[in-house]
Amino acid sequence: MSVPLSLIDFATIFEGERPRDSFRRSVALAQKAEELGFKRIWYAEHHNMPNISSSSPAVLISHIGARTSTIRLGAGGVMLPNHSPYVIAEQFGTLAELYPDRIDLGLGRAPGTDMNTLRALRREPSAAEHFPQDVVELHSYLSGRSRIPGVQAIPGRDTNVPLYILGSSLFGAQLAAQLGLPYSFASHFAPTHLEQAVSVYRETYQPSAEHPEPYVIAAVNVTAADDRETAEEHFATVARKRVRSMATRGRQITDEQLDAIMESASGHQIVDMLRYTAIGTGGDVKAFLEGFVRTAQADELMISLQSPDQESTDRNLEILAEAWL
Repeated sequence: MSVPLSLIDFATIFEGERPRDSFRRSVALAQKAEELGFKRIWYAEHHNMPNISSSSPAVLISHIGARTSTIRLGAGGVMLPNHSPYVIAEQFGTLAELYPDRIDLGLGRAPGTDMNTLRALRREPSAAEHFPQDVVELHSYLSGRSRIPGVQAIPGRDTNVPLYILGSSLFGAQLAAQLGLPYSFASHFAPTHLEQAVSVYRETYQPSAEHPEPYVIAAVNVTAADDRETAEEHFATVARKRVRSMATRGRQITDEQLDAIMESASGHQIVDMLRYTAIGTGGDVKAFLEGFVRTAQADELMISLQSPDQESTDRNLEILAEAWL
């Protein structure tokens, strides 16, 4: 029941680093993933997050595309309400011309940031309401069937960059089914509606010329190590960092205060966002992922490596590949 494995890379900035350090690491990760047999790597658009430097997926994809040969690269995703569909068609059309048959375009409806940053992006919160129409418009540019007379995306036209709808709720599932597009569920941080959304997507799917059958990519976290005790320690560190980041919003707190937050209802809620995490040795991880494939009715798994530092992340990747690929 082995399904393809892919990776999502947030270009994480570890303590004491600059973004350029994360980019060097992203190149090395892509090269290693290509060597090990991973299908694709996606980069997510986030803004104003001190530890994430993947704010410009198209730029990062181009940099990494020039340093790899075969692995697919894409956005997972571009937050389309932040952009003009025409500009995204040009950007990903450019990538498709530079790296033929290697580029994906996952599309999300969320802003990927906070309200103040949304204002800095010059986007109105209501822009998300136009997401379905924007997806259709974007598809028209990439397929060479522009819906606006006399306007073509160059580059972009006839590149047919594959589109994927990203989601964490029923909205994305219903839209992907209606448009006949593949669907990627963000269960690595929003696990609540996974099973319901995937079921709705599969049950209501309307076949399209490009995609006669539904296709589900489900995201899941992996914290693998050489022994289970080490893996559990690594996950505990990751969970504490997640709670510190989300609960304090940049405020400095002591370890004792963090302990108290970890034990609170809000702390438990934040940790539960990582509900779908495979923790342990290669055998543990393989068993968890096999069960997750069934739960998610997944055709492909998108892995988010959850380790506290570079060395443990590298080993996490190696153990995962040995166990699954």
